[in-house]
Amino acid sequence: MDRQQIIERLFDHYEHPRHSGRLEDADLVHSGGNPDCGDLLTFYLKIDPATERIIGLSFEGRGCTISQAGASILCEYLQDEFLITIESMDDEDVFEMLGREVVRSRQRCSTLALNTLKVAIMRYRAGR
Repeated sequence: MDRQQIIERLFDHYEHPRHSGRLEDADLVHSGGNPDCGDLLTFYLKIDPATERIIGLSFEGRGCTISQAGASILCEYLQDEFLITIESMDDEDVFEMLGREVVRSRQRCSTLALNTLKVAIMRYRAGR
């Protein structure tokens, strides 16, 4: 994708987020944010404990285009994935997924979703 296509994709996910809204029967609810800029995300996860597969994932949030689009794109990518997928991802994966050349100056915003999900998974594992 060229720079313009990346920007259009981010705006599309910001204006029309996928998997947005409360998941009423979630097994895990976890929030995270960037206090300096006001970005906030809350993730809702439904997990099959036998397989550790994500069987439901949604989010609610407010903040900048990159943080909110990043949450939407990550939710879309992680539907029906295993928890280990989240645990094995790093910031570089997110930069590639969102469009490195567009989000590199906003690293905290672009990685908020992944970092919040990683903490949620740590909480889930600690509670088992």
